[in-house]
Amino acid sequence: MQHLKEVLSTVKKNQRDLARAAEVSPATIAQIINHGHWPKSIDKARLFGRIADFLYEHGANDGDIAALEEEMEPRRANAEAPATPTEAVNDQVNENDQECEPMLMAKQPLLPETKRAFQLYANPFDDLRSADDMYVTPDMLYVRESMYQVAKNDGFLAVIGESGSGKSSLRQALTERLKKEGMPVIVIRPFVLGSEDNDVKGKTLKSSHIAQAIMKRVAPLEKTKSSPEERFGQVYEALKASYASGQRHLLIIEEAHSLSIPTLKHLKRYRELEDGFTKLISIILIGQPELAMKLSPRNADVREVAQRIEITKLEPLPVNLVEAHLVHRFSRAEKNLSDVIDSTGVQALIERLSTSGRDKTSQLYPLAIANLVTAAMNFAAQIGEPLVTGDVVREVV
Repeated sequence: MQHLKEVLSTVKKNQRDLARAAEVSPATIAQIINHGHWPKSIDKARLFGRIADFLYEHGANDGDIAALEEEMEPRRANAEAPATPTEAVNDQVNENDQECEPMLMAKQPLLPETKRAFQLYANPFDDLRSADDMYVTPDMLYVRESMYQVAKNDGFLAVIGESGSGKSSLRQALTERLKKEGMPVIVIRPFVLGSEDNDVKGKTLKSSHIAQAIMKRVAPLEKTKSSPEERFGQVYEALKASYASGQRHLLIIEEAHSLSIPTLKHLKRYRELEDGFTKLISIILIGQPELAMKLSPRNADVREVAQRIEITKLEPLPVNLVEAHLVHRFSRAEKNLSDVIDSTGVQALIERLSTSGRDKTSQLYPLAIANLVTAAMNFAAQIGEPLVTGDVVREVV
């Protein structure tokens, strides 16, 4: 509805004036003008009538209104017959389909004009600079401490969570904590960029690659043997000598959902490397929910692994902690949350993300929250709203 924007300019009125007269939010008017999206909660013809009355009152002519009507309903204006019942049914089906689509925002930057509008000098959702930047829920605290105990003592752990649930942040926090506390733990992280669970889609992370990664960290001056038998014997001796000198060893594999079944089975053999009763290497796998499927006890191929590994899952943020999470993130950018988002905005965000997607499951993960809040802030700045309100969050597409 770009013509509506032009008519508003002609009659010297802005979108906020029109929204007030039409009894809708400025965000609703912005969605109509910029995207042609009309609210489903208000009768379209009635809302158009309010808009037309406002424009007539301030000097718009019949030609302007007729052009707007044509732009609003181009198919109906040119139709020779009214819509058939079948068309109406199809319209309803399409509308329902749209409501079932996931409502998550793609990652986007906080625009410079948005930062200026809200007087923000830093992005509250920038990458974490330290563990203090994380807002830790009781669930995340449990997972974090489980990872720490595996590193400090011993264990075989799988950390599973959706994209953006905080898995990588917890891994970063763990390695930072180990350094800060001066723990004698050698962290081994095989290079997983481009790895897939089969060699058709990409390159699988093989047992030999893990052996090379161990040797590089534990005995960097030794040349890795080319023979598989000699190589794995070399790994065992290197781990045993390192442990005797007071070191512990932690193997962390990220994107572990991309591990092949043979490699998962081989990890059990790494866990069986021991000196007396002492395990020589602990393992943490970090991956998306597909990893839980691979590690299912019902999967006969990995039953022995599934019986030995502890699985912990990162859950979405509880509804009652979303506001505290946002308060914490904005405080790291030296900004009060109430200066950016009001209570209706927080509630709309919760409602939108707590029942997202076709299966209506909660998507209240840190990344999804950050993306939606950023989009809402950009939209609010665009339409001149001083705060992110519930109307702004609901109108963001």
